[in-house]
Amino acid sequence: MISWRKHYKKTLIAIGLLLSTSASFYGQDGDPKNGEKLFKANCTACHALDKQVIGPPLKGVVERVKTEGGVDKDWLHKWIKDNKALRASGDKYANEIFEKYNKTEMLQFPNLTEKDIDDILAFTTNPPAPEEKKTEATPAPGADAAAPADKSTTNIVIISLLAIAGLLVWILVKLRQLVKLGQSEELTGLNETRVRSFKEMYEKFHYVGKGIIAVLAILAAYGVWNWLMWIGVYKGYKPEQPIYFSHKIHAGEQKIDCQLCHSSAKYGKVSEIPSMNVCMNCHRTISEYNADHYMEPGKDKAFYDGEIQKIYAATGWDPAKQQYTGKTQPVEWTRIHNMPDFVYFNHSQHVIAGEQAIINSFNKKNPNNKIDVVCKACHGKIDTMNVVQMANDFTMGWCIECHRTTEVDMNNGYNKEYFKNLHDKLKKQYPQDGGKITVDAIGGLECGKCHY
Repeated sequence: MISWRKHYKKTLIAIGLLLSTSASFYGQDGDPKNGEKLFKANCTACHALDKQVIGPPLKGVVERVKTEGGVDKDWLHKWIKDNKALRASGDKYANEIFEKYNKTEMLQFPNLTEKDIDDILAFTTNPPAPEEKKTEATPAPGADAAAPADKSTTNIVIISLLAIAGLLVWILVKLRQLVKLGQSEELTGLNETRVRSFKEMYEKFHYVGKGIIAVLAILAAYGVWNWLMWIGVYKGYKPEQPIYFSHKIHAGEQKIDCQLCHSSAKYGKVSEIPSMNVCMNCHRTISEYNADHYMEPGKDKAFYDGEIQKIYAATGWDPAKQQYTGKTQPVEWTRIHNMPDFVYFNHSQHVIAGEQAIINSFNKKNPNNKIDVVCKACHGKIDTMNVVQMANDFTMGWCIECHRTTEVDMNNGYNKEYFKNLHDKLKKQYPQDGGKITVDAIGGLECGKCHY
């Protein structure tokens, strides 16, 4: 009897050890919720749970490495902490993975503790179900709720019909009074003094007529002149683009610097439209829209995901194989800001040389609408626009007004030396301004500065 009990006890201990070992191997000894946070912070740049990004999908990775390579969770710990060292040691499975995924070297994570890695593996093995968003259900309107609305509508219709009937009666009364007036002797006397032809009217009121014609001619001339002056001014113009791009999401929500995409604005005359390869710097790993906190009215996740797929089609990117196919498609962007050919405008001169002066001048004139980036002075607050539009007139008068009010910084080393003599001259010329020098004073209104 004692022997049987000892044997039974040993059997239970062995089963318990087996179960605990199995649970440990499959990543169940970690915290999946904490693992989800660590996964998002460290892994999502290259991995997803259910699809290949740069690296393979990680859902069930513990079981997969056991099946494919015959390795356990300890091997995964070594791989995550320092995969380069593991490959250098001659580990066969580590080198097979490296070759399989185009020799793309995985980042090393020596900062992750053993528990952190266990939590991540627990998340990949058994990811927690996403929490359902709580929505307040609105009760369906019943017959009792609809009845008052129907009753009020009926009352409005009846009142409207009564008002129309009253108006018709009033019109009939007035017409009857006019008929009686036409039959009176007073009206007969008035008819004799009335003008019976256009010639008589002109002879009687020709001075008034000539005056009205002169006023109309002046107004017509002003209208034509004003129309001509606004040809080519497209303030508020915001065309639809072949690929939807929200500056509010990228520059506003994600805080991406303007010059990351429009890099030539800093160094050249033209701020170019970025190539699709610039988009792919980020969207190679961002294949779907997950910013649920911000969606425009009338647009959903499927819409944004579809626009990302247009980027892939344009660049010939295959997200499943994580490689370019070579089959590209041109994107015909619609230009928004376009200076006439006879106008010379240098972006670098304003973005670099005049950056702080323009920002200071704009904020001084607009204390309740200040800007922090020089681009916004001309293009408006792009970081709040879903669809980019022309925020200003971009007329010659608009540019001249800016040159007349933007103060040049005469304290920086270059300007202080270059405009040394001119500065002294202008101080005497504009003593009422306290020596403030604006762009127009240093040649900003010369025709040759902006026109060839």
